[in-house]
Amino acid sequence: MFAIPFFLTAALAGAQPVPDLGPETEPPSAEDFNPLPEDLPEEGGQVVVEEADPHEEQSRLDELYSDLAKAESPKAAEKIARKIQMMWLESGSDTVNVLMSQAGKAIQAEDTALALDFLDVVVTLKPSFAEGWNRRATVFYMRQDFAKSLVDIERTLALEPRHWGALSGLAIIQRRLGFDKEALETFKQALKINPSLENAFKAIKDLEKDAAGEAA
Repeated sequence: MFAIPFFLTAALAGAQPVPDLGPETEPPSAEDFNPLPEDLPEEGGQVVVEEADPHEEQSRLDELYSDLAKAESPKAAEKIARKIQMMWLESGSDTVNVLMSQAGKAIQAEDTALALDFLDVVVTLKPSFAEGWNRRATVFYMRQDFAKSLVDIERTLALEPRHWGALSGLAIIQRRLGFDKEALETFKQALKINPSLENAFKAIKDLEKDAAGEAA
């Protein structure tokens, strides 16, 4: 199970809801996290009882993650990553699918309060759905409520430790709060899972350059 380091949550404890990030820090946005979900069909409204075989689904995911890690080109990696992201969105519930779609539209409209309303219901109805927690973490991040974002990132990674979007979100928060060494390791972990993450690659180069400058 993934655990957010105590020092990081402790650093946020006395700075709720918005830590002092300094005048140089750009305001956060959803663009820092993995892409928003595609619009899903707004139909049904009843929770689906029968779901796909979890063992078969996990086996398929394991295969895709393996293919992603050894992809021969960025284009190939992006194609595989997209398949994984689509599987992340498979909640097994018509109700949750509709709520996720509405939350995505609210995020795109920058109505974070409405997005939270939808996502609160998502994680209540389907606490085993990692992407619900990840989307709510994104919204908390947009609202600069990093402590709550970290809690939801931890829940996401407990359910899906290879969720590179959640790992990237954690690294971004670590970096914004000045924990550059920890951010570097988290970005590396995300890039190891998904080698097509250009933002993570750039962040690693910048952080390594900064570390080398400090050591000189």
